Amino acid sequence: MQLHYTERLLKALEDAPPQVRKAFYKQARFLAENIRHPSLDAKKYDVPMNIWQARVTRSWRLYFTMEGDTSILLDLIPHPK
Repeated sequence: MQLHYTERLLKALEDAPPQVRKAFYKQARFLAENIRHPSLDAKKYDVPMNIWQARVTRSWRLYFTMEGDTSILLDLIPHPK
């Protein structure tokens, strides 16, 4: 699967702590290889909008959509508790 980084995601990644950036790139590789990788815990977040959520760390989440064989990475935010 190919990954497409939106401007919003790139800005969020730039603002994220270094350890979150490192974890993001590892998780992005897993997403490109296998959306069902256990550490991603990927699931539909908003069914009508086709937005998915995946775990980056215990406290950060990645939001994305899928179009064909491309994942469009939308945002990276701290997980609301």
